[in-house]
Amino acid sequence: MAFRFTVAADAPSLYATLFATAKAIRGSGLPTGLVHLIDLRVSQINGCTYCIDLHTKEARHDGQSDQRIAALAGWERSDLFLPDERAAFAWAEVLTRTQHDRIDEAYRALQRHFSAEQIAQLTVTAAQINAWNRIGIAQHIEGTAVGMAA
Repeated sequence: MAFRFTVAADAPSLYATLFATAKAIRGSGLPTGLVHLIDLRVSQINGCTYCIDLHTKEARHDGQSDQRIAALAGWERSDLFLPDERAAFAWAEVLTRTQHDRIDEAYRALQRHFSAEQIAQLTVTAAQINAWNRIGIAQHIEGTAVGMAA
């Protein structure tokens, strides 16, 4: 299926800004593996097949096991994730699903593991992958991430 439009070609300055944000997150000091898993989990929730494929490949490339990647969709019932990761996943999910009734609880859990700066970084991480997912879906990007090794 053809793209409806592409932000990169049709709004290049906005695309560059989003790309710069993603790059800044990668350089923020947050563990790369955690960022990949947040990107993947949010993409699963949003149903962006391209992003699911891309972030699965990135996570695997950076050392995440197939077992952890497969368990991510059910992270709440898995013992494969550390308490700080679980708090970060809960935060990303609350922000993605806009669950106002759970945000205070998720924030308190996050505070046990992360500094205010890291919480801000995790918040931007969740926000930016939500933006990329929605752009990908709007553009009609489907399928696999070409050029990324499995």
